[in-house]
Amino acid sequence: MISTIILDQVSKQFGKKIVLNNISLSVNAGQILGLIGPSGSGKTTLVKLIVGMDQPSSGQVQVLNTKVPNLKLLQSIGYMAQADALYNDLTGQENLAFFASLYRLSKEVQKKRIAYAADLVDLTPHLSKKVQNYSGGMKRRLSLAIALIHDPQVLILDEPTVGIDPELRKSIWAEIHRLKEEGKTILITTHVMDEAEKCDQLAMVREGEIISNGSPSILKNLYQTDNLEEVFLKAGGEKVENNRTS
Repeated sequence: MISTIILDQVSKQFGKKIVLNNISLSVNAGQILGLIGPSGSGKTTLVKLIVGMDQPSSGQVQVLNTKVPNLKLLQSIGYMAQADALYNDLTGQENLAFFASLYRLSKEVQKKRIAYAADLVDLTPHLSKKVQNYSGGMKRRLSLAIALIHDPQVLILDEPTVGIDPELRKSIWAEIHRLKEEGKTILITTHVMDEAEKCDQLAMVREGEIISNGSPSILKNLYQTDNLEEVFLKAGGEKVENNRTS
């Protein structure tokens, strides 16, 4: 298997605060990796290091055999941040066209990709509206469409389905699995355990460390439970106990 994303002993500090501690992780082509953990566990910082928005204090990040950060990689990565980065005074259509233009897509390809992305997130009837008039859920859907606009090889999605209704969430996950079958590499952060079940591999993050990783079925077998939430609680409990005895 070809590893598309590789983190090798990555740590990140802000001042004296250690946010990530010695993270090693790899994600293969055609694989969905779920990063799960509570708010403040370090998931978003980890995502920013992979995208190249920040640099590790130590260790190395590689994406598509290229050391991060590297501007050329942005052509191959689709990134959906937890906070929507949209132009509120533009319409949905204008936002999609602007971001498509950054990837130097031809007019014909732009038109096709905008139609595809807008349809996927059920925004086609709303493209002529200014984004300032969108609901929070609509803005999340537009952010997801933008992440997909250039048909990236690697998708990094930070809490992509927050504020999205269950029916649309189901169709988005169906598309994520279709993209996986195309050989795309997909990394998703989530705290929703039924979404974690849809991932091929999981990395459970707590207090800046990966406390357990593996497929959902392997993790449930390891911790002798049929519930991923219970897996996370047991893995977290082991970490606390290890810290006490070390």
